Amino acid sequence: MTAAEVIACCRRLAQCSEEIGATTRTFLCEPMRDVHAALGEAMRRAGMTVRVDAAGNLRGVYPAAGETVRRVLIGSHLDTVRHAGAFDGVLGVVLGIAVVSRLGGRRLPVAVEVLGFSEEEGVRFGVPFIGSRAVAGTLDPVLLERTDPYGARVRDAITSYGLDTNKLHDAVLGDDALAYLEMHIEQGPVLDRLNLPLGIVDAIVGQSRLAVTFTGAANHAGTTPMDQRRDALTGAAEWIGRVERVGQEVAGLVATVGTLNVDPGAANVIPGACTATLDIRHVDDRVRNSAVTTCIDAARQIGAVRRLDVEVDVRLEQPAVPMDPELRTHLAAAVAEMGYPVYGLSSGAGHDAMIMAERVPASMLFIRTPGGLSHHRGETVREHDVDAALRVGSAFLQRIALATP
Repeated sequence: MTAAEVIACCRRLAQCSEEIGATTRTFLCEPMRDVHAALGEAMRRAGMTVRVDAAGNLRGVYPAAGETVRRVLIGSHLDTVRHAGAFDGVLGVVLGIAVVSRLGGRRLPVAVEVLGFSEEEGVRFGVPFIGSRAVAGTLDPVLLERTDPYGARVRDAITSYGLDTNKLHDAVLGDDALAYLEMHIEQGPVLDRLNLPLGIVDAIVGQSRLAVTFTGAANHAGTTPMDQRRDALTGAAEWIGRVERVGQEVAGLVATVGTLNVDPGAANVIPGACTATLDIRHVDDRVRNSAVTTCIDAARQIGAVRRLDVEVDVRLEQPAVPMDPELRTHLAAAVAEMGYPVYGLSSGAGHDAMIMAERVPASMLFIRTPGGLSHHRGETVREHDVDAALRVGSAFLQRIALATP
């Protein structure tokens, strides 16, 4: 499987979408069946046995040469954000299949499992990493009851896909895993600015995701004097400005209000409630937690002045996760062996690797994103860079196999 074939596969899979003319693929939507079918067939051609576990993760296993079975994991996610590009997540899965296919039937001292996680982006249910949480054994019962905007629960989505939540324990990774490698586009401009095809991730920043709801009183827009209003949207707007300033004042911090839900949402009605999402990230958990506290305090202060009730729903608290030092060393050696510059950087985006690191030593290889464009239909990759990732992924696998006792 060549780099050109990997890219073509990703572009074909981008057509598996819930929307015509755009790539949107959320947790266990119907188009995911087509993705599972196409990649499952590619896995079988590469010599893997294939299954879809109870959380909807696509899993292909290439057997080891000997009786003592240890396994190396290569994976990423198959879902997307709304109106996504063709490479975020899925490229890493297709690269994993390509690395196995390049073995040409030759067996290693270790098995290789390629994982296509069912959910990482958190689009449908507001909580990310459903797929990798299931594999890591950290998918708690509370998450299964979370609902999407239409009232369907996570467990309902699993059942509707024809899977059984009573078998989620079968998705949990065993004790035979040696290492996890995730190959992913950088989603940022660093490698492109440095003219580097690849980067080795040293750590994934911590992130907090919250929903902050301001509740006032809906009333007629034409008859309610300005000094008697309890406008939830203007309170949220003032708070959004405060959030932006927090992000600007703290080095390395990013703070984003990504969505607003306004009720009742009519042009001639004063907004009675407004829910805003907040996403805060930093490589130092103490800095991140302090920023979260500052933003929540600001919301409550604004609410008190404007006579608004404020409720905070913490949806995710994910600490920063360093990648495994030994695997980073192997990855650096593989990059150098293939003749590419060795460069380390942190990831500002969350990835399945941060969840898998709770269960197995984890590593990440970044692939240059031209222009730093991601989560956008214009997202792309260069064939030379994908070929570099293929070569390095294969060399990394060989190094891990040889180092296995």
